[in-house]
Amino acid sequence: MQTILGANGQIAVELARELHRSHTSDLRLVSRHPRPVHDTDALVRADLLDAEQTAAAVEGSSIVYFTAGLPADTALWERQFPTMLRNALDATRAAGASFAYFDNTYMYPQDDRLQTEDTPFAPVGRKGRVRAAMARMVLDEIERGDIPTLIARAPEFYGPGRTQSITNTLVLDRLVAGRKPRVPVRDDRRRTLVWTPDASRGLATLGNTPDAFGQTWHLPVSDGRPTYRELVATANEVFDRDAGHTVVPRWALTAAGLVSTQVRELAELLPRYAHDNLFDATKFAARFPEFEVTPYRRGLEIIREETRPDHG
Repeated sequence: MQTILGANGQIAVELARELHRSHTSDLRLVSRHPRPVHDTDALVRADLLDAEQTAAAVEGSSIVYFTAGLPADTALWERQFPTMLRNALDATRAAGASFAYFDNTYMYPQDDRLQTEDTPFAPVGRKGRVRAAMARMVLDEIERGDIPTLIARAPEFYGPGRTQSITNTLVLDRLVAGRKPRVPVRDDRRRTLVWTPDASRGLATLGNTPDAFGQTWHLPVSDGRPTYRELVATANEVFDRDAGHTVVPRWALTAAGLVSTQVRELAELLPRYAHDNLFDATKFAARFPEFEVTPYRRGLEIIREETRPDHG
């Protein structure tokens, strides 16, 4: 039995699809309101803030994936995320299962340096500090060695379906809606983006590779790091648009945060858009050379195909 905690998000849904396709049909999907991805999925309602419910949800599992997310609310992250993770780790240890933690890069420095699995944490802002504390919690579990544990870390998303990211919201969703894309801060800095189905396939691959445990892994990303200017130009070609784009300077986004809670919650991420984002996945590529990564243009083509009015 392989169990996904936080089973309704885009990463979790794609993870369930990949596990079912390539590894096992014996899946358990856990959340407060779980929804099936396949007819054979076992659904368990549980609040990860409740240790007993979490333990019951994990019991009998061989591998547990933590893909839980929360809305972009700093206070909520501080109150809930560490407790959810601690309950998940305790439950996994009690079940004698393996633990795969899906992580982001909020704890990394927001500058031009190359980001590898050994990059020291230097979080900017409260959300970054929460994610750094959570990552250290998992690293402590790895060092303790009671259960096989790994960290699978992803940079900013772009992708199909309900993928949530600044790139999807400001660039791709606007193109789909026939509106001009907006680029945060600068359009001449290189970005490393991960295609969400690739991130989930990578996580499934790691979870089913025994020698991957006890380590941190950067999930696979496409070769090349396009600037937003290049990404938007390619997207305009794929969507057959001539929309161009608008660069929204940091001061404007900061000012918008005075009246928009959603924008204000993103403020601590803005420094990263003034720099090249150089996320390195060489380690994964070397260990899994046959893993096929989706090129940026192909990802954009898939989004275009899935959002055509006559699709489906």
